Amino acid sequence: MTAADHLRTLHEQLAATEELPVRPDASPWLGEAAAITADAMDADLPSDVLADRIQRVAALLAEVETTGNPKADEHVAAAERAANRLLDAVD
Repeated sequence: MTAADHLRTLHEQLAATEELPVRPDASPWLGEAAAITADAMDADLPSDVLADRIQRVAALLAEVETTGNPKADEHVAAAERAANRLLDAVD
């Protein structure tokens, strides 16, 4: 998979959490991560800038201990994997 594929997967997983009820303390982390990812999807960023943004997304996702929703937790875990794969692809 390419970096673009991993970015798309990350975006899709975060978008999926927006449609599910989550704990109020998880919502801001997920919302910011989704916004950063959406911005990255819409821009043609240099690899180093993309890596910085995705590192921020990974840090935000790490703050989410649980969403309180098993399905959303699965999407968060998948988003974390996609972020890590994307970071590996842009390094």
